[in-house]
Amino acid sequence: MQAPYDTEVTADVFAEAKNTFNWLIGQLTDTASGMLTHDRLEETIVEQGRELQRQLLQAHLDLRALRERQQAHHARHYGTAAGVIGSDGVSRRRLETGHHRLLATLVGTVTITRCAWRAPEVRNLYPADAALSLPAVRHSAGLAKLAVIETVRGSFDAAHAALTARCGNVIGKRQIEQAVVAAAVDVDAFYAARTPLPCTACTVLAISVDGKGVAMRPEALRPATAKAAARARAAFRTRPAAGEKPARKRMATLGVVYDVEPAPRRPHDVIAVPGGRAGQRPPRTRPSAIRKWLCGLIITGPAAVIAKVFDHAEARDPGHARPWVVLVDGARHQLDLITAEAARRRFGVHTVIDLVHVLERLWAAAWSVHPPAAPAAEDWVAGHALALLAGHTDHVITALSGQATSTAAHHRDGIDACIRYLTNNLEYLRYDQALEAGWPIATGVIEGTCRHLIADRFDLAGARWGLAGAEVVLKLRALIANGDLDEYWRFHLARQHERVHQTGYQDGYSLTA
Repeated sequence: MQAPYDTEVTADVFAEAKNTFNWLIGQLTDTASGMLTHDRLEETIVEQGRELQRQLLQAHLDLRALRERQQAHHARHYGTAAGVIGSDGVSRRRLETGHHRLLATLVGTVTITRCAWRAPEVRNLYPADAALSLPAVRHSAGLAKLAVIETVRGSFDAAHAALTARCGNVIGKRQIEQAVVAAAVDVDAFYAARTPLPCTACTVLAISVDGKGVAMRPEALRPATAKAAARARAAFRTRPAAGEKPARKRMATLGVVYDVEPAPRRPHDVIAVPGGRAGQRPPRTRPSAIRKWLCGLIITGPAAVIAKVFDHAEARDPGHARPWVVLVDGARHQLDLITAEAARRRFGVHTVIDLVHVLERLWAAAWSVHPPAAPAAEDWVAGHALALLAGHTDHVITALSGQATSTAAHHRDGIDACIRYLTNNLEYLRYDQALEAGWPIATGVIEGTCRHLIADRFDLAGARWGLAGAEVVLKLRALIANGDLDEYWRFHLARQHERVHQTGYQDGYSLTA
């Protein structure tokens, strides 16, 4: 029968925390505190409160150490200590008390005292470490999670400053970088194990992929970019010349999958007729993205991201009962990869080129037939855009070809490029079908994703990235944007426990042990 724990010992381990609490109460009730301003009171409570929390945590850990030692001595005294068997099959029968390790936490650094089970020529086992699910490193899971939150929103220096202000001097900048890398190791496994909520068969399943450049360190550039950077010779010492690129970026590929309830429209709901809208009838509501899921990679190319978004889309619609709409910007390489991925999976998708990119082509053509800043150019673009939306792409190409013949050769670049673009992408410009079915026809969701995931973090002034750091920050920013951080963190801690502790024992060591 287990002996009861000593209540006096329990009281003793919390004595320091009680003294700090009583001292703080004394400070606040002292007449001198009546002269303090609210900010001084706030600082005192926060600083002393953090120390009180650290002492409470330390006292609880000390109490657990005392109980573990009491249980071990009790088992020895009654001859019931059988030892601990590791995953190597070796039984550790030698018990040593008083082994220590440090743990940096949100409230400061504490010391963990525990018993070691030992045997010759094998590593020690610490059941208390497994019971606490301690990380292999010095920093707690709560501190690592806070490091992730601070790092994905600002620079590593800013993250270090924020953690120091809140937790004290418990972690360095390099340790923050390592903690963030370790925090992302289970992201792919988390999403692979997750089952998205199903939708009705009429709900549109939309997919979009795009790329955004990230300034990299020289060793992290792709070979072709690194060669271009080595060959580049700046025209000026202090600034790039017009059109000059520094050749120091690596393309990150981003993908998004989202659901859209169909919203049928007509061409003039999207583009105003030449001369502007008349009357009071408002345009019909455009489709709205819901349940967005984002992902991004920088080490691998766009093919991996396209495969990843198709995997997630299939998890949402495994029977392919819903209409799949893939929105692209018209880049030929991207179109080829999407077509190949759909063919590999043996089902069809509806690929639509973003209307905004097509409008940019029309505007470039407009300046071939209109003088600069001519008001008539806007109505000219609107007229051709309405024809495209109505499904008359052939008529637009014919009309543009006729205008091109009467345009001077040195002014025809824009209109000729537009004709080639429309001709080469006829099968992806079926806007009449998309509008009738209520599908989205613009890539605003992925464009916004590029701004949010890349520009808001990776384009900080002076930032230069290594491959590993850029990849994990991009993954974690996408994870947080998806609203999955808390759920992922529980999954990550469970996987971390398996790696660090459960595999060390012959029969495993569960989190509830």
